[in-house]
Amino acid sequence: MTAPAKLSSNAALDLAAQDMRQVDAVIARRLASGVSLVGEVARYIVSAGGKRLRPVLLLLTCGALGCDSPQRFNLAAVVEFIHTATLLHDDVVDESTLRRGRATANQTFGNPASVLVGDFLYSRAFQMMVETGVMRVMEILADATNVIAEGEVLQLVNMHDAGLTQQAYLQVIRSKTAKLFEASCRLAAVLAGSPPTIEDACAEYGRSLGTAFQIIDDVLDYDGDAQEMGKNLGDDLREGKATLPLILAMQRGSPDDATLVRAAIQTGEAHAEALARIVAIVRHSGALEGARAVAASQAEQAMSAARLLPDNPYTHGLLELTTQLLQRRA
Repeated sequence: MTAPAKLSSNAALDLAAQDMRQVDAVIARRLASGVSLVGEVARYIVSAGGKRLRPVLLLLTCGALGCDSPQRFNLAAVVEFIHTATLLHDDVVDESTLRRGRATANQTFGNPASVLVGDFLYSRAFQMMVETGVMRVMEILADATNVIAEGEVLQLVNMHDAGLTQQAYLQVIRSKTAKLFEASCRLAAVLAGSPPTIEDACAEYGRSLGTAFQIIDDVLDYDGDAQEMGKNLGDDLREGKATLPLILAMQRGSPDDATLVRAAIQTGEAHAEALARIVAIVRHSGALEGARAVAASQAEQAMSAARLLPDNPYTHGLLELTTQLLQRRA
């Protein structure tokens, strides 16, 4: 395959824009509930914006494989519902108050409503996947939701563990984040009736891209613009999460630096002065560059997998999207 033509900053998303309007219509229709609070909370978080990357990836991969099945709109909505459910539950577990620049659903409606509406979104997603009548689709999504749940629990177990290794960190994010990216791309291959080699390539693209995406997300917790990101810098540290930038900072910083970072992870407590010092350590120890290098390696794996797909504008879009995600600032 030749190198992808250079796309504009939004070209990859533009390729899926028309299909995404169909997906948005499905989402609006399937959020309907006889219980008003269900619809209110669900619409609140769904309307909060975001990149909608998982449904976009499903649609772009369908395009790359020449698949125009109407089920792609339904399944794109399914993966967005599953993702939204995880956000509702995550924010309760993490006691988050801000997401995408506004109050989280749990801050606005309370923890019980957020948990229960998350459950509604999961169950609605399963209703919709059953409607496809394709056992392989149900297997992929059932497996994905189970692995995501395991990843959430594993992250909880690892909270305040300053000895977390890079390998253990990657295990968490491949389960918690990358699994739904993987499932989104694999579903497209199943809809397209692709052979196992192409299905596996699609899955590898999604898995590696999702891993790179989460690493960059963790980098931006120390190197991003808080206003653009819609959350506070250092939030992961306050939650006791030993993310890759902190793991590398403890390895690359001085013994005193490592002691300070380790104590902050273990206690989850860092006053303004200590947080400023830790952010400085992360930034000056080479930890951010190291984390970005790991993300770049994952992104290259994703691009290698995408190059196995047919040479067309949608595949070029997948390749360009990978590059854009590495360069994002929010």
